[in-house]
Formats: sequence, structure tokens, C-alpha cells
Amino acid sequence: MATLRLTVNGKTRNVRVDDANVPLLYVLRDDLGLRGPRFGCGLSQCGACTVHVNGESVRSCVYPSSSAVGKKVVTLEGEEQAAQCGYCINGMIMEAAALLSHKKNPTDAEIKAALADNLCRCGTHLRIVRAVKRAAGAKT
Repeated sequence: MATLRLTVNGKTRNVRVDDANVPLLYVLRDDLGLRGPRFGCGLSQCGACTVHVNGESVRSCVYPSSSAVGKKVVTLEGEEQAAQCGYCINGMIMEAAALLSHKKNPTDAEIKAALADNLCRCGTHLRIVRAVKRAAGAKT
């Protein structure tokens, strides 16, 4: 049994886990009750579990919880607790936010490249690209 001190969405929490290397996804969902990151594949391939750790996108289904100690974790809920629905949206939003934090006005090609590793079963990629462009415009 281990106790991990994690900073998630601006709040510091102590979490008791059986294994310090349990994937962060399970701590976020099961111990902290956050539903933004979702289990999709468990192999770091679909993006449904994406969160930010110190501003970088990581796949929480394979990221050891112990690696998040001393770092800032942000989920889709973020500081506003504005959870979204839709299976792919967590990965899409987190990847887009990471892109926009590094690139003020990305091109369509840069947006598509940033989102390429996220699976969307309903085919809304073009709408998501437009939403990222709109968000980039709001940031300028």
C-alpha cells in the first residue's frame, strides 16, 4: 500500500493505492471520481484517456500514477469541472489544448497532425478542426 500526493485540476490530493505504478487513469476515475478521461484501448493508441501532465498530453492508461507525483495533472474537467460527453472528445480537446499552448495560430495541417492519433468513430474530425481554429482565434 502506498500513498501518492497528486495535484489534479489545481487541488492536491492524497490517494492510497495498492500499487504505486497503477495507471493514472484508474486513480483519476476510481479514486478521484473524474470521468473526463475514459478507458478506450488500454494500449495508448486511441486517446480517450488523454490528460495533461505539466502541460504535455499523456495517455493515462499507461502512465504510472507514481510518475505524476510532484507534477500538475489536468483532466478534461480542468479547473471549471466542465465535463464533456462523447467517446473521443477527451483526447481531442486535450491534444488541441496542448497544441494551442505551443502554437498560437496553427494551420489546418498542424491541427490534423496533432489530432491524428485520436480515433473518432462518428467522423466529426472536420468539425473538431474548425473548433480548434475558432479556439485559436479566441486566444489572439
